[in-house]
Amino acid sequence: MAASSSFKFLLADFASDSPFIPSNYIRPAGDRPELDGVENSGEAIPVIDLSGLNGPHRHKVVTEIGMACKNAGFFKVKKHGIPKEVLHRMLDASKAFFLLPESVRLKNYSDDPTKSTRLSTSFNIATEKLPSWRDYLRLHCHPIEAFINEWPSQPPSFKPAAADYASHVRRLALRLLSAISESLSLKSGYLESALGRHAQHMAINYYPQCPQPELTYGLPAHKDPNVITILMQDGVTGLQVMRDGKWVAVEAEAGELVVNVGDQLQVLSNGRYTSVLHRAVVNKDIERLSVPTFYCPGPETVVEAAEELVDEEHPRLYKKFTYGDYSEKFWKGGLRMESCLDLFRESE
Repeated sequence: MAASSSFKFLLADFASDSPFIPSNYIRPAGDRPELDGVENSGEAIPVIDLSGLNGPHRHKVVTEIGMACKNAGFFKVKKHGIPKEVLHRMLDASKAFFLLPESVRLKNYSDDPTKSTRLSTSFNIATEKLPSWRDYLRLHCHPIEAFINEWPSQPPSFKPAAADYASHVRRLALRLLSAISESLSLKSGYLESALGRHAQHMAINYYPQCPQPELTYGLPAHKDPNVITILMQDGVTGLQVMRDGKWVAVEAEAGELVVNVGDQLQVLSNGRYTSVLHRAVVNKDIERLSVPTFYCPGPETVVEAAEELVDEEHPRLYKKFTYGDYSEKFWKGGLRMESCLDLFRESE
């Protein structure tokens, strides 16, 4: 796509031009971040050491993961097996991509949410009423060989760094799915099998400095549509999670990754574990970059609660659906407080 001299497709290419944000980014008075009321996460977001998953302390770690999924919906992991060099190379290559000239970046631009590789802005500008203060590059990552040729060729470091990181994150996702299965008293391989033909998507979120962060969002409150999300942050805090009716900031500690329950795990667990509202806020003084990996079922996979988790005391909460149908409704509906799961609830 050729760049226009009079129109900027991406937020990064005009965000620093004014001490004020454009009027179309300003949220209504009742829908603003209220940053002064945000609390630090403290112990509200558990930190779990994964080094014990492969030894005699596995049951203890599995229990911790299950409790975090049940009580918080979010947790951090350390000693997760992804080398620091892999994390740093991914962040460095991602930052280098967003520093490329506008004309180079725009070669990857598309407003079509069905494209497997695309650079875009906000969330889904075709359907949303108010844009968000974010540009992003979205990549399909599994199997890597099916998609890597679509990925940006510039900077030269990008493809090898992204492929290495995606491979490591997939291995971590499978370890987590195994542990989560066990925490639900299911067979270790249950969730991995239930996803059918696995899909793995990665977004590289770029949040430019914002002159009026109190008036807009990087991303408004929403729940993730996938199974689990694994998030790498660049050291700048911006993720906030709803806990007990209050927003708490999830600090970006070096080397730690953030994991959260998505809507599909809520269905598969028959509501034992629930996806949680979260949002991204922006910063007046510094840009922020984050890299979430969304681990998903294949689009044709029929998603339903595990039979072992359905009984008289725990009736089935959701109707069967394909993940492709769910994903389509999510992208068309936009980011919002209400979950798409409400469309699939079993009648009382």
